[in-house]
Amino acid sequence: MHAHLEQGQPFLKEQAGRCMDCGVPFCHQGCPLGNLIPEWNDLVWRGQWKDAIDRLHATNNFPEFTGRVCPAPCESSCVLGINQPAVTIKNVEVSIVDEAFARGYVTPQVPQRLTGSTVAVVGSGPAGLAAAQQLTRAGHTVAVYERDDAVGGLLRYGIPDFKLEKKHVDRRIAQMEAEGTRFRTNREIGRDITWDALRRRFDAVVVATGATVPRDLPLPGRELDGIHFAMDFLHPANAVAAGKDVVGQITAEGKHVVVIGGGDTGSDCVGTALRQGAASVTTLAIGKKPPLERPASQPWPTDPILFEVSSSHEEGGERAYLASTVEFVGDEQGRVRALKVATTEYLPDGRRVPTEGTEREIPADLVLVAMGFTGPETETVTEQGGVELTKRGLVGRTAKYATNVPGVFVAGDAGRGQSLIVWAIAEGRAAAAAVDAYLQGDTELPAPVTANTGALRA
Repeated sequence: MHAHLEQGQPFLKEQAGRCMDCGVPFCHQGCPLGNLIPEWNDLVWRGQWKDAIDRLHATNNFPEFTGRVCPAPCESSCVLGINQPAVTIKNVEVSIVDEAFARGYVTPQVPQRLTGSTVAVVGSGPAGLAAAQQLTRAGHTVAVYERDDAVGGLLRYGIPDFKLEKKHVDRRIAQMEAEGTRFRTNREIGRDITWDALRRRFDAVVVATGATVPRDLPLPGRELDGIHFAMDFLHPANAVAAGKDVVGQITAEGKHVVVIGGGDTGSDCVGTALRQGAASVTTLAIGKKPPLERPASQPWPTDPILFEVSSSHEEGGERAYLASTVEFVGDEQGRVRALKVATTEYLPDGRRVPTEGTEREIPADLVLVAMGFTGPETETVTEQGGVELTKRGLVGRTAKYATNVPGVFVAGDAGRGQSLIVWAIAEGRAAAAAVDAYLQGDTELPAPVTANTGALRA
């Protein structure tokens, strides 16, 4: 037994043993990857770690990522959760992959033959990496293009180290490089290489650029200094944590920080600001405080909206609900000094508006807008690549991930819109199957979802 997991083994075995091996395991319904959860729970309970990682890797390329940053909709769907706490599936998952790496069970899967076909994957987030690994293992020559200086997309510079240490990304990239996947960093498609040139150079192209356009809050005073999108704050902070020199970094040190948005990105801003020495951190959410337990309107096995306390929230800061930002208030130097906030009112038609007469000011030297993302950056891919968009501004595609341009496919948030990491990996795997079929005329690669699966709810 390895020392780093030895202390937690009794608890892990207990959790794995709570899995009931249901006749109809609804945890499968909650996870788009189709993870074989009851099977690897049983293998963990029996202590068969090699078999457990094999079953886990059969459906999920990167359980070390999902086991750390996925909100685990599988646990909301756990049958045991009907009348008692669900199995801690996410905890078991990450323990399997960590133990597998520690024991040397995770090794490169080098293809036995090469097809002679070449594929370019644009974007090295979870969707792009999943597509690249599947296609490399199928024998295609794959090059992944990343505009940042390191591979990983949001895994690298979007998610702080206190949630996802970058050693987990690095060791998976090392495996992929050993398998034959080639990575090209500091290469922005559309600027360094045009999209049409890339298409001519490769037999197929997978667009996996993510949904990186942030949702703005166009209120009076938005032009003031000190108001930034969350990623403009997190990206350089994570680069500094990686030991890189960043000129003009936005820092929270000694400042009163207000984070607008109560999701995961907002939580990451809270934890980062606290670590930088912020004087105070306040998170504003426009809606009501979610309930602690599943409401009747969101019955099992749906994924309910519940009040959650992340590690960032445990560390400090305040959270305000029913808070509608009305105005950004500035000083004589053109810098933000406060937010004018009113209590949110719900109208009969469902709209949320500020209530007149309830305005108050919250001191703010740094405001971080973390209200999600509206879609992908599409200017160059449409102008140079001729790819058509949907009405929502996403990259248009068929159910099999093909765009209107032959040989060009799209996977992940670029075609789906902002979603979860499990959807990104699932789509990357499925898009790889579609590309393989396009190049070979047939495919043996698994396709866990179509481009239309769960599209309305995601």
